[in-house]
Amino acid sequence: MTTAQRPGADIDDSALVDAFLRGDEACLATVYQRWGSLVHTLARRALGDAREAEDVTQLVFLAAWRGRAGYNPDRGTLPGWLTGITRRKVADALAARTRRTELVAAAGAELMLRATDEAVRPEAAIDHVLLADEMSQLPAPQRRVLNLAFYDDLTQTQIAELTGWPLGTVKSHARRGLRRLASRLREDDPVACAA
Repeated sequence: MTTAQRPGADIDDSALVDAFLRGDEACLATVYQRWGSLVHTLARRALGDAREAEDVTQLVFLAAWRGRAGYNPDRGTLPGWLTGITRRKVADALAARTRRTELVAAAGAELMLRATDEAVRPEAAIDHVLLADEMSQLPAPQRRVLNLAFYDDLTQTQIAELTGWPLGTVKSHARRGLRRLASRLREDDPVACAA
């Protein structure tokens, strides 16, 4: 697609920035069309995962829209500002990935400590690893809600307060995440598939 064919190409950057700062929602779509691929490419290169990059891209534009009052055109370009937000969101995603890895390692270590207890079933360790793997496949918002609910033992109201998301959004992420987990675990269970 040439520059002349690109959606929103007829709007110059200064008019686009002005409309963005005024809160023109149609302008947000143009900003996304113009610089979404830049943000996605940066996220994909840093994370090495297309789905995670898509999640980060959405988070970047959501953060930019919500924080547009903090953007000052005199301090840099809009794509430069979006790049800065992208770097922070990528760092958050990498930190979350590290926390998940540490949680799995800690759970494995705890299971090893309990291994001397005859009541511990070996299948429990396998189930835990499979569940952790399936959780890592969920989109970032669903994964975050379920991790906060399961591992931090937070209620949906507490999760909404912590994340700043509306309660309905938290409930939707939890419901979709649980459905996806159940579906994926049924696919991987040969006994369930035969039934």
